[in-house]
Amino acid sequence: MLPDLKLLIQLQELDSTGERLRRRMADIPAAQAALDSRLADLTGAVASVKERNAVSQASRREIEKDLAAVQTRLSKYKDQLMEVKTNKEYHAMQTEITTAEAVVRREEDRLLEQMEEAETLAAELKTSEAALKSGETDLVRSRQQMDADRTAAEQGLEKADVERAQIAASVSPGALALFERVSKHRKGLAMSEARDGLCTQCHVRLRPQVYNELRRNESVMQCESCSRILYLVAPVAPAAAPSPEAQSAPVEPGS
Repeated sequence: MLPDLKLLIQLQELDSTGERLRRRMADIPAAQAALDSRLADLTGAVASVKERNAVSQASRREIEKDLAAVQTRLSKYKDQLMEVKTNKEYHAMQTEITTAEAVVRREEDRLLEQMEEAETLAAELKTSEAALKSGETDLVRSRQQMDADRTAAEQGLEKADVERAQIAASVSPGALALFERVSKHRKGLAMSEARDGLCTQCHVRLRPQVYNELRRNESVMQCESCSRILYLVAPVAPAAAPSPEAQSAPVEPGS
């Protein structure tokens, strides 16, 4: 294969590696923002349950206060019932007692509902706090992994840049200029393997004359469709099978 072609293939590999590393580094801030958003949601869920729990507790205290007042009034009515002098007063007091007892039952039902709600909120708070704790642990671990990925990507990119500069210095000026020009117009992909008579990047069939000349890999050739620099990977020859004589040869004793 033409030396320039070998070097250009290596340049393409390094450019592709560098692009992958740059994309990985560019994706990290968005991934970190997603983690922060997730943690904010979990924190908000805990705060929401706590707020609802505080409202529920305040409502429960209000109900307990109203219930105590009605129970006090009911007790007072029952005491007064023993002191009435006339049937009219007696029936009037009985009405007040009946009304107060109905209010007590209603307030007790409301209190029971608040107690059940408190149990539900307590369980919900426990679940949301556990989710927040788990989310915080995941955030720390993910951030550490992202920091490690960023460091590895930076180091890999620095290494690729050094290797690229060394290889580029060995490429003939004309071939390098062509590579850079095609790479610029083809989103960083200047090279294309030719296989089975096709350009593997644009999938256009190459003219037989071009493909036959390309088989020699002795010149820098471009795809007539996409302008990428073509190269052909020589097929690996299969391992030779042992001859029938070798397969049937007797094994010497002690060999």
